[in-house]
Amino acid sequence: MTQPTFVPVTAVGEVRPSMLTPPAEIARPAKAGLVRGPRPRPGANMGTPAPDAGYALGLAARALHELDFENEHDRHDVELGVALLAAKRASLVSRAPTRDDVALVLEHFGLDGAVSRAQARPFAGLAHSYVAQRRFVDAIGEADLRPREVVTRY
Repeated sequence: MTQPTFVPVTAVGEVRPSMLTPPAEIARPAKAGLVRGPRPRPGANMGTPAPDAGYALGLAARALHELDFENEHDRHDVELGVALLAAKRASLVSRAPTRDDVALVLEHFGLDGAVSRAQARPFAGLAHSYVAQRRFVDAIGEADLRPREVVTRY
């Protein structure tokens, strides 16, 4: 807040000029983090970056809330697996996950109504192992996550 003009200012309170920094040197080497490209190298266990990928966890939780599990302990593993694949699908087109991404993953694994132990088996242990998560996500190909074409007949 500025000080009114009628209030006396001591010498210590006076605003003094500061030293200006010199402009950047042209010959200075670029920062190491800026040399590489904007995308990480592709490959196994590298992940698929997407904006707001964590939103898929909330979407998956809402979608799985309506399902009945034969073994309730499987819910967390399935929830995380569905969210990971929904985030991967969204990252293929560089956008945030949507309900359609979660619905496609649920359809891919046949998860509707009651979820048996056999249906939850591919998701076993995902909630407790990062290595298992990466292996699970890498095992599902991009072709499986692409939207299916709808053929209309007239």
